[in-house]
Order: sequence, then structure tokens, then C-alpha cells
Amino acid sequence: MTRGMEQIEWQPASWTARTAVQQPSYPDAAEVERALATLSRLPPLVVSGEVEELKKQLAEAQQGQRFLLQGGDCAESFDECTSDRIAAKLKILLQMSVILLHGLKKPVIRVGRMAGQYAKPRSADTETRDGTTLPSYRGDLVNRSGFDSNDRLPDPNLMLRGYERAALTLNFVRALVDGGFADLHHPEYWDLAFVSHSPLEKEYRRIVESISDSLDFFESIAGGPVHHTRRIDFYSSHEGLHLLYEQAQARFIERRRRWYNLSTHFPWIGMRTADVDGAHVEFFRGVSNPLGIKVGSAMTAEWLQELIARLNPRNEPGRLTLIHRFGVNDIEERLPPLIEAVRATGTTVLWSCDPMHGNTETTSSGLKTRRFDRILRELELAFEIHHEMGSHLGGVHFELTGDNVTECTGGARGLTDGDLARAYQSQVDPRLNYEQALELGMRIAAIRNRRA
Repeated sequence: MTRGMEQIEWQPASWTARTAVQQPSYPDAAEVERALATLSRLPPLVVSGEVEELKKQLAEAQQGQRFLLQGGDCAESFDECTSDRIAAKLKILLQMSVILLHGLKKPVIRVGRMAGQYAKPRSADTETRDGTTLPSYRGDLVNRSGFDSNDRLPDPNLMLRGYERAALTLNFVRALVDGGFADLHHPEYWDLAFVSHSPLEKEYRRIVESISDSLDFFESIAGGPVHHTRRIDFYSSHEGLHLLYEQAQARFIERRRRWYNLSTHFPWIGMRTADVDGAHVEFFRGVSNPLGIKVGSAMTAEWLQELIARLNPRNEPGRLTLIHRFGVNDIEERLPPLIEAVRATGTTVLWSCDPMHGNTETTSSGLKTRRFDRILRELELAFEIHHEMGSHLGGVHFELTGDNVTECTGGARGLTDGDLARAYQSQVDPRLNYEQALELGMRIAAIRNRRA
């Protein structure tokens, strides 16, 4: 990383004067300009009022009054923009949030990794198979996953397709929420077949029964249906990786006198693009959205402090969420110095744990997987470390799906490496399936109750 570049007055395109990594190399500049001109004229995907409300809720989570649940696919694909897939993802996030609400006794902020998670960073610019080398697949926003020269050629018109899929997804999510899909009154409809395989079966069923009984009691006292058990807030998030796409949805909202990135409510910056003087930090320092920063083992105290100073110089409540992702082997060594480094800045942040990325491994057959027990153990350690240091873990971040995939091993059914090939669908990283995600929600509630 470089240091000490002079700060310039911010504009949506000021990032172009900085070094931009993980960006596609388009062959036709004129075609890029046409696509961006079209994208810039389209309505924003979200509105500033929603963004500000999320920031307010995240500020309350920083004070321990709420808890953040963020989850969804590692990378969305255009082909999976279907009603069944969207409803399944929304369902598992809502059900996890109900379990957390019941267990933590505080409101849960629901944020989906969806409606924009179409671009992914790559370790190398090219991929070689059987002696043929082509550009790497960088997500449906950039190119296509098929391994031929036409598929792998970056296509700027895919940014328009990504916008359309994101708009369709958000429209359907809002319709489901407004139509009562979020009604919490029927936990008995949940698919709990997996609990019969778990030593915690009685505890899981007790939780579900208690949720139902609590709602019945609450409404009997109130004398009627309780509105907020039927209608919830739901927010979108994605990694703000493709800067041309993000810039095209930047808007200055006159009544607020602020710029916003209205492609999503809650963008985050990954470790590979978190150079303090790089293009991504430059772009996101100028928009008013709440921001996530992924924090891994390579993050130093100085680096994190400089990111905080650059991205939140006025210590705005709700602005920064630090999503740590060390892996079970490194968290005890790496997390405490960073907690101390943040405390030294005097800045208020929301700490969230991503126990997925640091625990990725490859099986003997070449499939990426993550083991449930290691994911759970990193979460347990995260809660313990924050508690012991007088800090506060206020959120979790998962890669998950509402589908019955077999990509992560373990959980109540005890999936093994041999089970993975049965329903391994991810083109990028392994996700928790419906049962594993729901079980993890129950485990988190139990962890927090033990700490209370």
C-alpha cells in the first residue's frame, strides 16, 4: 500500500485518479460508455431514506440495542433470479432472525447478500484448463462462467443485465414482505426435519414452541394482531467491487446535501480492495451509505486505523461495520490487537463476525468446503474475545442459501466430504444450506444466552 496521497475534493469519478484493482478490462471503450450512460439514467435501486434508516439501526447495534444478521449467496447468478430462489433466501434469513430475536431479546437488522452480489474478486486475471488460458470468470456482472473465449470476454452490457436482475429481486422481496411473507405467526411451518438428527433436538423444538406461545400471549394482551410481527425491514448489500457499476448509481440527494450509492443499501469493501489510497476506498469515502470493511489476518492495526480515519473522519454513528474473518486458527491471535487499535481511535464501530471465509478448505476431490464445527467454533471464540476485552460483537455475516445444497460439511445431519458431490451447486464458495443455517441461528442464540 502507498501512504500519504493528498486528499482531493470528492466526486463520483475521483476514484479514476487512483489505482483500481480487480476491475475488468473491456475491449471496446465506446460500448462501455454507452452502457454506463444508460445505467446512469435509470432510477436508483434503493432510496436515501432507506439507507439512512439502516444507518440509524446500525448505530443502535453499535450501542448493543440491535443485532445484525447479514447473509446470502457468495455470488449471485442471473439464472438464479427466480421467484423460488429469492423466496427461499428470504425465508431462511427471516427464520434465522426470528430465532435470534427470541434468543437475544433485541431487534434484529436483516440484511441480504442479494440484489447485486454479481461481481467477485479473483486471485488471478486468467484461468488455464488443458493448456488453454482465458480471462478469469469475475461474476455475471462482468463475463460468463462458460470456458470459451466468447464467454470470458468482459461485456459492459452485463452491467445493465445486473441492474435489471437486482431491480427484479428487490421488487419481489418488497412484494413478499408487504404481502405478509414475513409473518412470524407460523413457526410450525418451518422445515425442522433435521433436528431429529441433533443432540439439541429438544432445545430446538422448545425454541420454536416458545416463539409461537410468546406471540399468542403478546397478542392476547394487545387485543389483536401485532403489526410489527407481520411487517419487517429488509435491506440489501453487496461487495462494492465493480466501480463503474457503482459510480453509475451514485446520486446527489439535494434535500440531504449528500451523495449516496443507490445500487444497494449497504456496500462493503473486501480485503483485496482496501488499500487506503486505492480507488475503492476513494469512491466509498464520498458516499453516505453505511459501509462494511472485511478484516482478515493480513490487516494490521495501522492499516485499520487509517481506513477508519479515511472512511469515517467525523465518527458518524452507524457508518462503519468491521466484518472480521480470521478463521478458527487465527482469531485468538489476530482479533485482540485490532480491537485495541480501534479503541485507540476513539471511533465507534459495529463489530460483526464472518466465520465462513477464514475456514475454507479443499477436499481431496478438489471441492471447496467449510466445516460446520469450525464455523461454530470461530463464532464462539469471537463472542468470548469481545466479551473479555470489554468490546461487543453486534453482528454475524454468513454465506448461505435457502436451498438443500451439500457444500459445507457437518451440522445436525453430519454431512461428510463424500456427501458434497450430491448437491454441490456453488460456482465460487461453499454455502450453508437451509438446515445448517437454521441450526447455526439456534446455536448463536444459545451462545449469547450462556454469556448473559
